[in-house]
Amino acid sequence: MTLKKKAFTLAVGALLAWSAHAADVQLSIDAGKPGPVIHRNVYGQFAEHLGTGIYEGMWVGPDSKVPNVRGWRKDVVGALKALKVPLVRWPGGCFADEYHWREGIGPRNQRPVKVNTHWGGVAENNAVGTHEFFDLVEQLGAEAYVNGNLGTGSAQEMAEWLEYMTAEGNSTLAQLRRKNGRDKPFRVHYFAVGNEAWGCGGNMTPEYYVNQYRQVATFLKTPDNNRPKFIASGGNANDTRWTEVLSTQNIKFNFDAIGHHYYVFPSGKWEGKGSAAGFKEDEWISLLSYTQDFEKTVAANIAILDKNDPQKRIGLYLDEWGSWYDPEPGTNPGFLVQRNTLRDAVLAALHFHMFHAHADRVHMTNIAQMVNVLQAMIHTDKTRMVLTPTYHAFALYTPFQDATTLPATLSGNPEYALAGKSLPAVSASAARGKDGKLYLALINVNPREAQTVKLAVQGAAARRAVGQVLSGEAMDSENTFAKPEAVKPKPYEAQARDGALSLPLPPKSIVVVALEG
Repeated sequence: MTLKKKAFTLAVGALLAWSAHAADVQLSIDAGKPGPVIHRNVYGQFAEHLGTGIYEGMWVGPDSKVPNVRGWRKDVVGALKALKVPLVRWPGGCFADEYHWREGIGPRNQRPVKVNTHWGGVAENNAVGTHEFFDLVEQLGAEAYVNGNLGTGSAQEMAEWLEYMTAEGNSTLAQLRRKNGRDKPFRVHYFAVGNEAWGCGGNMTPEYYVNQYRQVATFLKTPDNNRPKFIASGGNANDTRWTEVLSTQNIKFNFDAIGHHYYVFPSGKWEGKGSAAGFKEDEWISLLSYTQDFEKTVAANIAILDKNDPQKRIGLYLDEWGSWYDPEPGTNPGFLVQRNTLRDAVLAALHFHMFHAHADRVHMTNIAQMVNVLQAMIHTDKTRMVLTPTYHAFALYTPFQDATTLPATLSGNPEYALAGKSLPAVSASAARGKDGKLYLALINVNPREAQTVKLAVQGAAARRAVGQVLSGEAMDSENTFAKPEAVKPKPYEAQARDGALSLPLPPKSIVVVALEG
């Protein structure tokens, strides 16, 4: 037995000894009642022209001394590929409604330089445009989500961009694409008409936007074999009005989904959101508890769709979500730089369980954002790269991509409460993976007390659980360039005793296992 395995076995033993003094949480899984499939794009990502989210963080240019493939950093792309990133949304965000695609094609040294008025007032040299973006997603093996410009653009501009990307014949735009180095059309999987039309995308009412959408969508045409799903800009936070208006207008052309954005802050307030690290337990529970408000909003929007669209033609895409804190001191506030801790990993996992629970309507989500911005997967500094706790949370849950949900019912689940906030101590999600295995994810949100989950599985044998556990020494444990593996998954294993399988959960932990007979 290795030293690490022996140490973990001793830790599990200690937790089992603790469980003798506390009531077990009961979890029942019915393996014989498959539910909706968890679309892999629920684990989608978002890359905006914002701070160092693209430039420096991922794109260094083909002439850089940083190892790269056609300008994209090898280390970052390799880490994202290992994460099995299924989808990338680009070029924004708020940036999308000031982005004009023709400025991002052709020789890079001839592209116009503009001011990024939304994010930091810095120069945008358009080095990353359509061709570069599709090179990135093809390197990742991911699908492409392109956000069109409604705010300062036009129906013509969006229609011509789609033609440039997808045309197969000899039109002038198809020939221009070939001149710029791409013979075959790009595969566009998703296309959105504007972003946050209620705010930075134009400060529109839903009634005004829906007429804008009708007009633009009429002219969005592609070959049948390369038709994207078309997304309307929906509401944000606890809003349901946008979903109500969009789903009752009988939009006849190119309408497949409604986007919705939801960010959480420890303070619950836009001004003075709270710190990303160095927080106390009241801020830990406060941030995590807001996932319950998010779920209520998702359920309310789905209820409206179920009423107005019983055939379930319209998806609800949560295409921006995540934690948002006060900017890291000493950084450009417009770059949205923040530290990433164990709390963010637990937050992400709680979101995953919600997405699984609503898999019949929630077919895609995009965490904000992929590199260096907000709740990022990766932080970089010149040639250095570090994987965040959120990255590891996404890695743990890769078996749930395209898995089939299974009913998982908790009982005897204690409430974790502090400072007027509360949420269930344990969260669970179960699914049958594409590989046929039965997977179980468990979260213990209590940072001070361990929990033990006693498992009962109907329709399948479960005598052993094998997987990984993610936790850390402190609530704000993080990976830094000096200590890049402070928060990292460790092996986890539990065996049935006297015919019963119990899974000990350390405080502030995420456990993902395959159940074996």
